[in-house]
Amino acid sequence: MARPVLAIVGRPNVGKSTIFNRIVGDRLAIVEDKPGVTRDRLYGVGEWLNTSFSVIDTGGIEIDGEDAILKSVRIQAELAIEEADVIVFMVDAKAGVTPSDEEVAQLLFRSKKPIVLAVNKVDNLARQDDIYEFYSLGFGDPIGISGSHGIGIGDLLEAVCTLFPDKKDDEYGEEVVKFALIGRPNVGKSSMTNAILGEERVIVSDVAGTTRDAIDTPFERDGQKFVIIDTAGMRKRGKVYENTEKYSVMRAMKAIERADVVLVVIDGQEGIIDQDKHIAGYAHEAGKAIVIVVNKWDIVDKDDKTMQHFTQTIRDHFLFLSYAPIVFVSAKTTQRLHKLLPVIVQVAENHALRVQTHLLNDVVSDAVAYNPPPTDKGKRLRINYVTQVAVKPPVFVLFVNEPELMHFSYERYLDNKIRAAFGFEGTPIRILSRRKSSDKE
Repeated sequence: MARPVLAIVGRPNVGKSTIFNRIVGDRLAIVEDKPGVTRDRLYGVGEWLNTSFSVIDTGGIEIDGEDAILKSVRIQAELAIEEADVIVFMVDAKAGVTPSDEEVAQLLFRSKKPIVLAVNKVDNLARQDDIYEFYSLGFGDPIGISGSHGIGIGDLLEAVCTLFPDKKDDEYGEEVVKFALIGRPNVGKSSMTNAILGEERVIVSDVAGTTRDAIDTPFERDGQKFVIIDTAGMRKRGKVYENTEKYSVMRAMKAIERADVVLVVIDGQEGIIDQDKHIAGYAHEAGKAIVIVVNKWDIVDKDDKTMQHFTQTIRDHFLFLSYAPIVFVSAKTTQRLHKLLPVIVQVAENHALRVQTHLLNDVVSDAVAYNPPPTDKGKRLRINYVTQVAVKPPVFVLFVNEPELMHFSYERYLDNKIRAAFGFEGTPIRILSRRKSSDKE
């Protein structure tokens, strides 16, 4: 089930990124020990009163071109209107109502989206009266907040959460494999959708950025039910915001949230760029099963070692996706495309795989006996017990004497041993260390 989306909109220098950081908290600061995950600050996850939601920091969107300020606020507002379930319109108590604020307000009025007006930089009681002039913007009661001091954030999030749409049960059953195609513009996602379905269901264009709205297409193949999630449909004329590179990340996030399996589509002719790693990194961090798909393989100049070299290049660039299978295809000629759906089914099964506890403990015990944990200041990690607590992705909890003694390199060693024993190709796995409650060490 996809999380609802909150977007923070406002002119430059009103404190959007500060509030974004307040809302997502420590989640933004988590850095994986596995190298190669390219991070950016555009998208985060917040939680309030057991409601989890995605947050768009429009302040993280970089705009090229002239008329920078006016163009920037308009693009940010348009992005939020397109993507968000609820929009926080942020203004500055110290500056008062500005023409740029009024410009954004007009765009937001026309959006028909729920709007919460947040007046930032209300740092003390003396500034509380500064919020009243913002009633003129027409969005009801303004909420005074301070990003720098954390004042009013709870009131803001309470107002936001009451406006989120009601949660809907997944309309597809557990037996249905939902997969999404993600990747930067013009790598051939829509062409691949059409090739898989065997019909022209999605408009295809050679112009980068012509896809716009996420659609679901259920289909069945050899008795297995699937839903393909693609961002399809012609973009509106006159929209300029799709020129921002990060726009494709925002599109991908919505599809990632709803999918079981994510196909990271790479242009075989152009090769790998940082944007590919941005998008793949989000899928990895979301815990989704992943298949790397190299498209346009029919037009690549190749010899008997080209595929081997390209595979190694992918492994070098995507160190954090060492578990993901790689499939080389051509959506245009359907070359090797028949191999894709069986791989998707297999990684979906691995994503939902649950291992019997006694087998899991046998594997971990053997791994520890073969390669005991190193000592740290005279102390040695002792693993008492291991159990699987979740699937999609598989999550394993190790009950140990001292969680602080679990070094990332030893965790990676156990990760490899568990994978070698049970497979898990195509899915990330999570290993958590917890103190054994009866252990007094």
